[in-house]
Amino acid sequence: MIAATFRPAASSDVAALHRLVESAYRGDSAKAGWTHEADLLGGQRTDEAELLDILADASRVILLAEVDGVLTGCVQVADQGQGLAYLGLLTVDPARQAGGLGRLLIDAAEAEARSRFGATRMEMTVIRQRAELIAWYERRGYVLTGETRPFPLDDERFGLPQTRELEFVVMEKALG
Repeated sequence: MIAATFRPAASSDVAALHRLVESAYRGDSAKAGWTHEADLLGGQRTDEAELLDILADASRVILLAEVDGVLTGCVQVADQGQGLAYLGLLTVDPARQAGGLGRLLIDAAEAEARSRFGATRMEMTVIRQRAELIAWYERRGYVLTGETRPFPLDDERFGLPQTRELEFVVMEKALG
């Protein structure tokens, strides 16, 4: 198993964090891994301003995963209130995918949600068309709730859709 260390991101991490997220979600570099959205969306996944906004918000945290001192992954945890936390921005360096780091990031996010926000449930949204990724989350204990949410199709901050059919499915897991 990978020996990773986890820590909350700081504003000094934002440039490297942004590069990591973009490399894993968009463009040709993302296609080296299996979790990319490059076939569904062009443009950016996020920007440094959004990452700084997350870091400035006490109800959200981004955990960084480092292997041998190198940033290799991240995950966002957000307090939604009433015992619910949101997991987002799960990112693993495309060259390191399928090595177990994603599972470790989810475990760290769930522990953080419990300890920081007192969460008893975690939810996430996944693009409906990402069947393989949805199945991976199901193997981690997340279940489809039946709820869907609209994808921000006309907001370039979240990417340039290749299809207008994009929408999110909501998945949830009880935290023990």
